[in-house]
Amino acid sequence: MRVFCSIRPSADAVEHLDAALDAVRDRAGRALHWGDPDQWHLTLAFAPQLPGGAVEDSFDHLAQVLSGHGPMDLHLAGAGVFSGRALWIGVGGDVDDLAALMREDLLGDQDRERRRAHLTVARVSARAPRPRRRRYRGEPAQPDPTELVLAEVVRAMSVYRGPAWEVREVELVSSRLGAGRSGGPLHEVLGSVPLGANPRG
Repeated sequence: MRVFCSIRPSADAVEHLDAALDAVRDRAGRALHWGDPDQWHLTLAFAPQLPGGAVEDSFDHLAQVLSGHGPMDLHLAGAGVFSGRALWIGVGGDVDDLAALMREDLLGDQDRERRRAHLTVARVSARAPRPRRRRYRGEPAQPDPTELVLAEVVRAMSVYRGPAWEVREVELVSSRLGAGRSGGPLHEVLGSVPLGANPRG
């Protein structure tokens, strides 16, 4: 199964960001497909194929690793785009502690490195408008309207700063592609592991 380790923002942080995005959703029109706020998360590590029988071992390994990391205060801040396709919101606060946690081998051999903590809130829609093709030789290429929309959203959200919350646990989540709302992934929390707790021996 596809699994990932993640930090879930507090309800206040999600509500605050959701309200802030209201101002840019209408302007984006059909260009962007917005994610479900109930599934927003900060991915720390990802395993594309974890055997079902390895889940319990993953919890034991995660508890061992997280015992060396204490709680941290984070907030959502700023925005950017990955590969011209995904709109993300950044993270502020105890980012050095977060970076140290992300450098850990959280999912054993299945772990894939994450380089930047972020929360993906939207992706380019299949219905996004396309740039108009050149009609005449030598005519300048028209700007991509979707790229313009993304740039406008990033500019509007670049000064965003949400409320802080204390991170006390990391969740292990399964992800089933295409099984969620509007054909998106369906995330199911398999369990959580506290930060700074002594692993069972």
